[in-house]
Amino acid sequence: MGTQVKDVFISPDAPKTLLLDKHADYIAAYGCKKDDYEYTLSEYLRMSGIYWGLTVMDLMSQLPRMNRQEIVDFIKSCQHECGGVSASVGHDPHLLYTLSAVQILCLYDSVDALDVDKVVEYVKGLQQDDGSFAGDKWGEIDTRFSFCAVATLALLCKMDAINIDKAVEFVLSCMNFDGGFGCRPGSESHAGQLPDVCYSWWVLASLRIIGKIHWIDKDKLRSFILACQDEETGGFADRPGDMVDPFHTLFGIAGLSLLGDEQIKAVNPVLCMPEVVLQKLCLQPELLS
Repeated sequence: MGTQVKDVFISPDAPKTLLLDKHADYIAAYGCKKDDYEYTLSEYLRMSGIYWGLTVMDLMSQLPRMNRQEIVDFIKSCQHECGGVSASVGHDPHLLYTLSAVQILCLYDSVDALDVDKVVEYVKGLQQDDGSFAGDKWGEIDTRFSFCAVATLALLCKMDAINIDKAVEFVLSCMNFDGGFGCRPGSESHAGQLPDVCYSWWVLASLRIIGKIHWIDKDKLRSFILACQDEETGGFADRPGDMVDPFHTLFGIAGLSLLGDEQIKAVNPVLCMPEVVLQKLCLQPELLS
């Protein structure tokens, strides 16, 4: 008999060990298939896709397999005159992709490939009077964009460019009676409503940040994450039996890192980057805890 986790069925023959080599091969091959239908359709989130792939490769100590110069050149081609970075060439700039670009360049110790002063001005210009941040010039407000803005400036050691007190006030205004946070004031709390490997990162990282990771059953979570691997192709899916992708592969590996898997580099629970990378930057100490 298999194991039932809400609406997820874990087969008794599901993977029980981490298939690191398979995952490294999967990610290394993914970026080479530029003519594939799936790759072409994902152009609108290309910058984040590169961040997911490179970060998980670094966590698995496989980053040298990726083409550093090609990636750095691509990022430079995606920075706009306003300072923001887009998902791909010809797309509009957005805070999300600006953060992804800065994270990637931090992995390669190449932040100077961007015009950093323009990046800072772009982020600063998206802060609203109430302390919130719009994701781009079109004005959508979301606490996730607050994170993108603060994380970008933290990595660039330019936090003083924004009104931090106002940014904190806005995030606190999104806290609800149940202790959770919504994306805007009055929105429902959210921490991941269905079983999904990526929530093994989002929820677990939140617990690590507040020092409560011991509240969960680590062994059961580890079993669920491992069951989401594809033994043939490598990669992780959102749940057992589904199609794998780079997004869930990163957060599956990152979740296992938070659970203490010694085959993987230690991951920072705030920024989802290898701790060893962040220790080389001039970050405020509280961002590394």
